[in-house]
Amino acid sequence: MLTSAWIAALIAIFSWWFFTGIILLIVRRADGSDATAHGKSVVFGIPLFALGILGVVVTASSLTVSNVYFAFVSVLLVWGWIELAFLSGVITGPERGSCPTDLIGWARFVRAWHTLSYHELLLLGGLLMITIATTGAENTFGFWAYLVLFAARISAKLNLFFGVPRINTEFVPKPLHHLKSYFRQGNITPAFVIGVTFLSVATACFAERLIAADAGAQSVGFALLFALSALATLEHWLMVIPLPDAKLWRWMLPALPTTHKTGQSHEL
Repeated sequence: MLTSAWIAALIAIFSWWFFTGIILLIVRRADGSDATAHGKSVVFGIPLFALGILGVVVTASSLTVSNVYFAFVSVLLVWGWIELAFLSGVITGPERGSCPTDLIGWARFVRAWHTLSYHELLLLGGLLMITIATTGAENTFGFWAYLVLFAARISAKLNLFFGVPRINTEFVPKPLHHLKSYFRQGNITPAFVIGVTFLSVATACFAERLIAADAGAQSVGFALLFALSALATLEHWLMVIPLPDAKLWRWMLPALPTTHKTGQSHEL
């Protein structure tokens, strides 16, 4: 059953929803706890990060169905810990203040970079580690999964900075409230066109490889990548299309004391 491309795609969709939900749940609970809760959650998650790195290394040597699945989950563990460290406010950037309202152009971009730089460098470091682990290996699906997540995340952040019609601040945790001052709500920009085009082309390429792949590990791997890139593309379109995507996770999270604006989706 796990050799079915359809099952693999469903597993990718469930994993995206589940890992996103768990991270949001941990962060929301820490928001309602003491000042050390966010830091503790990140520290306690380090073994999972290490397990993810180990999983990518171990599964890279052989292209089997089980190794493809384990590599995919391992990448999600690595990615999930990095996102948790960011959302918890532990690894962000040297700038922790809101953006001055009169700051525009390059100066605004530089200040925005300083609010995120440590996180961006950590994401890049994760990409470097996974690239080294999978270069010349038989199983490179972990690398491609991380690359899709990396490209989608960078594109999403740029679009929030340059401007999109729909921005959701409901799931922005307390340590990152200052980031909302860097968001810009407005018409789409070339950044959106470039990002959604890149992800759409990637989705189409993975679909083509899936159709041409033999049954087994190749089919499973490309099904996972196809579903992941399709979800990333959909999340970009949800910056424009008014759909209540936040309901996918809101029901499982502790209630907030105040209401927030809903809209844009949240990728892993």
